[in-house]
Order: sequence, then structure tokens, then C-alpha cells
Amino acid sequence: MPIEFTNLDAILNHGFDTVIDVRSPAEFAQDHIPGAINLPALSNQQRAEVGTIYKQVSAFDGRKIGAGMVIRNLADHIDGPLMEKDGAWRPLVYCWRGGQRSGVFSTLLSEIGWRADTVKGGYTAFRRLVKARLYDEPLAHRVILLDGYTGTAKTEILPRLAARGVQVIDLEGLAGHRGSLLGGRPGGQPSQKAFETGLAAALGELDPARPVVIEAESSKIGRITIPAAVWAAMLTAPRVVVKASLAARAAYLAQAYRDVIEDPAVVGEKLFPLRRLRGHATVDHWVALSAQGALVEMSHALMVEHYDPSYAKSRRIDEREILAEVAAETLDEAGQELAADRIAAAIRAF
Repeated sequence: MPIEFTNLDAILNHGFDTVIDVRSPAEFAQDHIPGAINLPALSNQQRAEVGTIYKQVSAFDGRKIGAGMVIRNLADHIDGPLMEKDGAWRPLVYCWRGGQRSGVFSTLLSEIGWRADTVKGGYTAFRRLVKARLYDEPLAHRVILLDGYTGTAKTEILPRLAARGVQVIDLEGLAGHRGSLLGGRPGGQPSQKAFETGLAAALGELDPARPVVIEAESSKIGRITIPAAVWAAMLTAPRVVVKASLAARAAYLAQAYRDVIEDPAVVGEKLFPLRRLRGHATVDHWVALSAQGALVEMSHALMVEHYDPSYAKSRRIDEREILAEVAAETLDEAGQELAADRIAAAIRAF
């Protein structure tokens, strides 16, 4: 009988040796249960072909032709990555809705002698549990925002807080983006669903009785939208504000974003949307500084002429409680360590 998981923590702590996602590689790439491996019952092309036959010829022909493909693919998986598994191995198998693909797959594995089970409802059931945690239920955790002007090394301070025993969630890390026009990272961003799965799993690992530090963000990180329950908690959360001089911030930003701002063509492309807001002359000046290799000066200009005014405007609207203001004399590694010490002390006192 398929196993019905009634809450997200239950499926994340399933207790099986391996979770096998038998959906196509394209489906798996969009999102999957954390830790699952992809042994597709049908390839991307085969899935499209079977779907066409199912709709245009008949459901029977679609199932018949698909079954043959599934069995041949499963034979390849058994001869390949599953050949090393011994008789005690316990796999948990799922497909899109917990139907034919996972059923055929688990039945054949069971015939071999492995204790295979399936997920009732498949990925669709898992997705409902993720959505419930992030959209339907109030967040169980107390949130503290790590706030401060652009260039105050908030993202780098988060893991330093974690090393001091503070619970943190790195939204930018999960979103694969640094949260600004210049913030794209190699490899791009995950899908919205994959981001939500990572976030829901990360929340599940934290103790709701202790506060969780999240970097202050807008409601979107690149093209990723912060889910409703988390955003609602962030809107009312108190803040710890990191403060640093403009010179320290410019030096930090020039180093942290060097991979982006040292290329004037990339700068011009990424900052093009600001031409309407800040004017062509201002953006041209930023691009010129990049072309000159004046990265600290460019960082300084970006903050004075764009980031700082935007931050100040948003904070005039935002009147949330400030738990502490932490001054960082420098934002090199030593300065970040000292700031993390002070922030951790403020959070413990909360």
C-alpha cells in the first residue's frame, strides 16, 4: 500500500535508504523531494511521445507503449546504479501523482526482493505539504531581520551567526541571487517550486522556540517571490541593524561584486533599468567608472546615487522595532567576525 504522509516533516524524515523520483529529468529539475535521486521511468522525449499517443490515439495504446518503455528503462537502472544494492536496501519511490510510473517501478523492485514502497499522491502530495507550510499556515518561528544599508556584508554575516549557534535562513542563498540588479549568480536561479522546497525544508530543521535571523529583503529576490507566510512574518519582525561607514561599505562592495562590476558591458546591461529612474548621465558615469577599473569609486557612486536613497525611502515607511544597532568599523573578515559577535549577543538577549 502506498504510504500517506500527512505532514511535511514526516516525508522529509521518511526513514528509507533512498528516495527515487521516477519522473522525467525535466520534471525532476523543476523540483523534487530533498535528497531524491532521479531514475526516470520515461525520458523527456518518451514522456512527450506517450502523452501524444494517449491523447491522439487512445489511452490503452498510450499505457501499453509506455509500459514497455518503463520496463526497458527500469532494466537499465537495475543493470546500472541499482546493481550495487544489497537485499536489505529499502527504496521509497514516487512519480507525479503516485500512479502508474511509480507503481510499475516499485512492483518490479519488490519482485527482485527489495522492500520498496511508494508515496501516496506522489510529488503532488509533497507539493501540497510544502504549500501548506509556506502559504496556508502562520509561520511557527519568531523572525528577526538582519538589516542595514547595501554593502554592510549582511549575507556574509549570516553564516558567521550560524557558527555562533544562532538560527539563520539564507534566503539569497536558497534563491541563487544576491537580491539586487547586480545580484545574479552563475548557474542562475532555481524554479520557484524548488526555492520553496528548500525553504520549507530549512524551516523544518529549526527550533520554533528560538528566534530565526533572516536578512531583510524585498518581497522578491531576483525572479523568486518570498512565500506569503514567511513574508508576513518578515513584515512584522524586529530588526538588528548593521551600520558601517560609506568608505567601508564601498570597499566591501567592490570586492564582493567584483565578478560583476569589473565588466562595463555587464554593468551597462544590468543597470539599464535604472536609466529611467536615475537618468542616462548617472548610469553612463557608473559604466565609465567600471571601464576605468575604479571599482571602489563605482561602488561609492552606486550607493550614494541609488542604493542609499532607495533604502532611506523604504525605511521612512517601515517603522518596525529595532532591537540593536551594531557598528562595524571595517567589513573585512575581522570586521565581520566582530559584528557577528555583537549581533549574536543582541539576539541572545531578545
